[in-house]
Amino acid sequence: MTIYFRRITQVVVLPFLLLFLLLCGCDYGRMSEQESIRTYEIPLPEMPKGTIPVGGGSEVLQKGNTENLRNPLPATEETIDRGKDGYGYFCLMCHGPKVDGNGTVGQSFYPLPTNLKGPYVQNQSDGALFYKISFGFRRHPPLTYTIAEDDRWAIILYIRSLSKKSVN
Repeated sequence: MTIYFRRITQVVVLPFLLLFLLLCGCDYGRMSEQESIRTYEIPLPEMPKGTIPVGGGSEVLQKGNTENLRNPLPATEETIDRGKDGYGYFCLMCHGPKVDGNGTVGQSFYPLPTNLKGPYVQNQSDGALFYKISFGFRRHPPLTYTIAEDDRWAIILYIRSLSKKSVN
């Protein structure tokens, strides 16, 4: 009889006891009232008008004609130096220190990055270059959200200045 009683205890009573202890330890009623469970039920603060742009931005540029884009920055020594700095931060690794497409990272690409002093780049309008830098093409990554707009224009001025130096 003791073996039978032990068996019943093991099979029936112990699982029910464990289940009871497990359920007593969890208070599901209080858990559902936590803020983390209902994050989006908290009312959001009122946004002032003009906080979120509803017009302009990169979407308008992406749909527009690149030939109509004009560089808003003057071709001064200061903006060209700013473009040289930007080139050093964002472009040098692929296009190289001589702007010829022989950068350290660019060597692993096929085809190699473009020679920025060459006629393929220099014969394009500023708007076309700005568009390609901003939204990428072929293996070139889009840099709209990486490089500020004025810095992209300054980099274009720097690239233009290199072809003038090589001619002189």
